[in-house]
Amino acid sequence: MSKISKRSTILMPTAEEDKTITAAAKSDLDAQPLTPKQLKAMVPIRALRGRPRSENKKLLVSVRYSPEVIAYFKSTGEGWQSRMDGVLRKYVTRHSRSA
Repeated sequence: MSKISKRSTILMPTAEEDKTITAAAKSDLDAQPLTPKQLKAMVPIRALRGRPRSENKKLLVSVRYSPEVIAYFKSTGEGWQSRMDGVLRKYVTRHSRSA
C-alpha cells in the first residue's frame, strides 16, 4: 500500500519561466515590483501587533480579596486593576524598611 502525501508538491518555475513571469509583472502598471527603498521601509507584522513590551514586567498571581475591596476598585471604572496596583505600591514604599 503506497502512502499518499497530504502536502501539495510545490513546483518552482524554471529560469526561463521565471524571466517570463518577471517581464509580465513589470509590464503591469498596477503590479510594479517594490523599490529597494520601499522594501527597506517595511516592518515585520509581528513587530506591529499587540501592546508594546513594558520595561516593568508584572507577575501574574492569583490573589483573593474581600468583595468590598474589589467592588470599590471596580466602581472607579476602567483601569481599576492598575489603580489597585498603585495603592499597593504606595503601601510598599511607605512601609519598606530602609537600610
